[in-house]
Amino acid sequence: MTSDMQADYKIRPISRREYHQMGELGIIGPEERVELLEGELIAMPPIGPEHAFSVRELNEKFVQRFAGRAIIDVQNPVALDDYSEPEPDVMLLALREDRYRKSTPEPQDVLLVVEVANSSWRYDRGRKLRAYARTGIAEVWIVHLAASCVLVFRDPVGETYRDERSYTREQAPAPSAFPNDPIDVDSLLP
Repeated sequence: MTSDMQADYKIRPISRREYHQMGELGIIGPEERVELLEGELIAMPPIGPEHAFSVRELNEKFVQRFAGRAIIDVQNPVALDDYSEPEPDVMLLALREDRYRKSTPEPQDVLLVVEVANSSWRYDRGRKLRAYARTGIAEVWIVHLAASCVLVFRDPVGETYRDERSYTREQAPAPSAFPNDPIDVDSLLP
């Protein structure tokens, strides 16, 4: 395609409202694994056993440590803006009396986002992480299965994080919101 042809069209983003309407109308089926990021529908790969193991372990450890102090949310959406509603593997959310009964959590509600990355590594570490930073998600962990580590990102500025650290199996990062509650990396990896 020539550059002249590229200038002839624009990609029309899908809003969160339209995304939800597509689900209600059956355009996006309940079995489809997609998420909305920057106005585009992103097809998510199937969840393999190692990924599922890490999500279950995160959920169990977070419930044990943070129940009553945060809401543990597993594979549910966060409304980043009008055109982005990803579904992180696990989130720690600020406690609210209504427990988000009639609203989707937004960046200011999120204490920690955790993504488990195997086949989704480039997407999670790239475009998705930039969206989290841009919208002010304070802290993101990526459990990188192939590298057997947890990458911790804090202090968002623009589309990046000022503080990026890698933790190996022998180490235990703690969420910024709960600095006295470290999580052993080894327990999260298959």
